[in-house]
Amino acid sequence: MADKIEDFVKVHVERLECKNPTIICGFPGMGLVGNIVAQFLMDQFQMKACGYVESRLFPPIAIIYGGLVKSPVRIYEDVSREVVIVFSDIPIDPIISGEVGRSIINWVKSANPREVIAIAGLATTGEEHRVFAAAATGKDLEKVNEKALIFEVGTISGVPGVILNECQNNGIPAICLLGETRGASPDPRAAAEVVKAIGSIYGWEMNVDILLKDADQIEQMLHKLSEQVSEAEAKPTRDYSIYG
Repeated sequence: MADKIEDFVKVHVERLECKNPTIICGFPGMGLVGNIVAQFLMDQFQMKACGYVESRLFPPIAIIYGGLVKSPVRIYEDVSREVVIVFSDIPIDPIISGEVGRSIINWVKSANPREVIAIAGLATTGEEHRVFAAAATGKDLEKVNEKALIFEVGTISGVPGVILNECQNNGIPAICLLGETRGASPDPRAAAEVVKAIGSIYGWEMNVDILLKDADQIEQMLHKLSEQVSEAEAKPTRDYSIYG
């Protein structure tokens, strides 16, 4: 009998208090923009943990903060703002990005989402830190009109790309915000521009001064975490098949 998606990736949320949340997904990628944006919002909104994502295909690693263990992929919520964040400390191997993205959206469907926002980095050779946007529908794209530049042609890889596709397939409003960055190194400055765009879209007061002030420290911390994950990461086997 063929394995199902749920056999590889499971989303655990005991009870979500938000009734119609905006769900923001921040996963490692170019410039670690998704990670930095999600972590900043979680800290600023003082969000509380409400669940986690597990998979036997994740690298064998425990994430430690302040001496306490945290699941590598976690879910947080802010009931007052009706915001939920799905956040990952670990890179998601391309082999399982599809399963991770689909599992998250399968859970999202049960959460009565207002919309989904996927955060990613966009590598360019320029010196600016512009913010680009793509969306599941033209109506979704109108929401970010004048808040970000339209990502006219290209590809969005990994979990953010899967999330955008799955939202379109399931009729869930969805936007992907891409922070322009130079490459793979952590880029808090690109993340700051995405945070400002999110604040503009939702009318949230966003002070990114702390993010910019601590940019060098954030870069060093994320470099260290990335190195530790790379050392511990075991590549998943390719001899499996999944049928929806």
